[in-house]
Amino acid sequence: MRFGINTFLFTSPFTNASTKLFPKFKKWGFDSVEIAIEDPAHIDPAQVKRELDRHGLVCGSVCAAMGPERDLRGDAKAQKTGLTYMMALLDQMALLDQMVVLDCPSLIGPVYSAVGRADAVLPDEYRKQWATVVKHLKTLSAYAGKRGRHVCLEPLNRFETDFINTCDQGLELIKDVGSPALKLHLDTFHMNIEEKCSADAIRKAGKHLAHFHACGSDHTDWKSIARALKEIRYDGDVVIESFTTDVKVIAKAAAIWRRMEPTRDEIAVKGLKFLRQTLK
Repeated sequence: MRFGINTFLFTSPFTNASTKLFPKFKKWGFDSVEIAIEDPAHIDPAQVKRELDRHGLVCGSVCAAMGPERDLRGDAKAQKTGLTYMMALLDQMALLDQMVVLDCPSLIGPVYSAVGRADAVLPDEYRKQWATVVKHLKTLSAYAGKRGRHVCLEPLNRFETDFINTCDQGLELIKDVGSPALKLHLDTFHMNIEEKCSADAIRKAGKHLAHFHACGSDHTDWKSIARALKEIRYDGDVVIESFTTDVKVIAKAAAIWRRMEPTRDEIAVKGLKFLRQTLK
């Protein structure tokens, strides 16, 4: 099990210049970095990889930034743009002209739709959207599989999507796509809202769970989560994904209206210490 940090806690967008964060991440004791690539043009993946190597870190995951213009259940233009964007991320993660670039195993996040789209459509329309998303995820998963990468889809809470809210729905989507390259990504924040029991959801995910977000909540039952992760022998990345008022664009998107901790550094440092004590 590796412990990582999502770059949204410190910057948006992530660019080549953002690699100046890496020495701090390494000093704090993180194993991996989850890079939120909002536009593939923002980085030179080879340069980012060199900086990761220089500081003894790895890119454990690339976080997809899914907006209305990249919605796999949106209009035809949005569907095409979303698929093209995620394929470009997979290229940066894996092979480009036969050279290893970021050497990152997993593309993660709500890869099926725009964050914040919650329409509560009628059942017939939902089924049509489902079929459209399945079609595109078949294409994306095949693209990822050929490059030896995974796509990990993340259920979000009801306030951020009306499409995939629970582990059960995520597993159903994975089943319908039918690709070994498509996995599940669970997040403690979203599970705390949508699941009857987060630990039971983890157990149900089992072998399909390939990525895990640790997002703090005063009501999270961490002990039961730790037991469940051990029971399914989870050995993937556990990433701190948190947001603060310091990064304004992300704070607004994530509805962060007040400071949760004195500093964002403390979220990372205290969070990592807690996770190592609790999950190891």
